[in-house]
Amino acid sequence: MVSRVHKRTAMYRNLHLLRSIRYSHSVSDYIQGLKQKLEELNQLTVATARKIVDYDPMPKLEVETQEEGFVIKVLSESSCQGLLVFILEAFEELGLDVLQARVSCAHSFSLEALGNKENNEDTRPLDAQLVEQVVSQAIQNWREVSQI
Repeated sequence: MVSRVHKRTAMYRNLHLLRSIRYSHSVSDYIQGLKQKLEELNQLTVATARKIVDYDPMPKLEVETQEEGFVIKVLSESSCQGLLVFILEAFEELGLDVLQARVSCAHSFSLEALGNKENNEDTRPLDAQLVEQVVSQAIQNWREVSQI
């Protein structure tokens, strides 16, 4: 019997404490502050997600003319899955023989290739501007295909 009385007394004491806290301005201010912080964090998360989605830079392309042919450099901060195939097809379209190349596609995309004109019946003059235009179009084609 004494145990029940103690339990009931403790229960009423806790209930009274909860009622007094519920109507306290400091508690409601604290809860309001937490709600406001939560809302700010949600807005920040949405803004960050938009930046990540919007951040899709085009790979950087640089073409240099050298005595042996052309040095083609393509750099991107993302891995650019499948881009290498499009670039190699562009080289084939131009009739470029790749003499030396370094490629990395792990965490970022990096290609540096030394190419020269194949000796065949295609007499189309080849300059850095044309190489840049064709490789740039290949990058654009890759980008369209990869965004589908």
